[in-house]
Amino acid sequence: MLKPEEQLRIILKGVHLCVNEEELLAKLENSCKQNKPLIIKLGLDPSAPDIHIGHAVVLRKIKQMQDLGHIAVIIIGDFTGRIGDPTGKTKGRTALTDEQVKENALTYFEQIFKILDRERTVVRYNSEWLSKLTFEDVIRLAATTTVARILERDDFMNRYINNVPIGLHEFMYPLMQAYDSVELKADIELGGTDQTFNILMGRSLQKSMGQEQQIALFMPILEGLDGVEKMSKSLGNYIGVSESPEVMFKKVMEVPDDLIIKYYELTTDEHPDVIDDIKRELSEGVNPRDIKYRLAEVITSLYHPYEAVEKAKAYYDTAFSKKSVPDDIPDIQAGAGKDRVNDIIPDLIYMGLVQSRSEFLRLVKQGGVKLNGEKMEEADMDRVLENGDVLKLGKKKFIRIVK
Repeated sequence: MLKPEEQLRIILKGVHLCVNEEELLAKLENSCKQNKPLIIKLGLDPSAPDIHIGHAVVLRKIKQMQDLGHIAVIIIGDFTGRIGDPTGKTKGRTALTDEQVKENALTYFEQIFKILDRERTVVRYNSEWLSKLTFEDVIRLAATTTVARILERDDFMNRYINNVPIGLHEFMYPLMQAYDSVELKADIELGGTDQTFNILMGRSLQKSMGQEQQIALFMPILEGLDGVEKMSKSLGNYIGVSESPEVMFKKVMEVPDDLIIKYYELTTDEHPDVIDDIKRELSEGVNPRDIKYRLAEVITSLYHPYEAVEKAKAYYDTAFSKKSVPDDIPDIQAGAGKDRVNDIIPDLIYMGLVQSRSEFLRLVKQGGVKLNGEKMEEADMDRVLENGDVLKLGKKKFIRIVK
């Protein structure tokens, strides 16, 4: 194991808030003395199994701690999923059936083990212990907190103020999630800043039950490719962990320059020293595009093998390098029913790039239309367009797809 101080530096890289740092250092020192790994807890919401690199921010941090020798325990909330965590919602989330939870969990596993070390990961279902609590146990659990404390959670308070009904069972959700920490004797729990209340509740309950309190690590929310909104599949500003290497590489190159360091900190496993060097390069005037190119290589290599990354780089260099595509080309807005090549032909006609649909089809048959540097075939007419795709018509006409 690395020295505790060095471990602390790696663990805190990119962290929004640590509660608290002195306790974490003490745990790391004790871990090194006893040669005993820390238990890192992560609860997964079983309602949304599609993972993008915004979701993966927490998983990457856990992987860094696994590389330091610690153990991750993934909690699948099959029992709490029956209630549904209403975080950030104006009303309670629909509860899931056992079948839905299990199906979603399988999808999760396929994705999270693209990031986490299987050998240092334990998967548990919280029904193992929560389903065994007696009514007396539940009453004792409820007695460890107050209604006023529960109403400190923003979404509950907002619903209360606005007369939106709150089920009494919903008050139990943060307590049940906290009880997971007690059951595991968790040393560290991670989550996004939207999970602050629930994770701190775990610290409180451990203290009430005579346990050493877990460290609460909160990771920042990662902005998407638009540089403004939280990364979200519904907003189209996301990079999926299961996307092809070509698409992943291209999307990383779309990250705004002012987010390069944040992406290095939150979506890669690069050492803090490496990131300090990158900050220095940027301050000295190195072209952000060159640094972003390295970022695209690093992120893509986290999810794809070396050969696939090399092909993605070659593909990008051919299709999107400044030598191949002019800077000032016009855009076509796609999406909302205009997702495919066929759908944008009326726009091409309106912009005077082709005279008719038949002319466009004739160009395709003659090999005169390229999509991202590759000749289009008739079979590509129904191909779904991605944000940033470039169409070349003939020798000099270019159009960029914006979604």
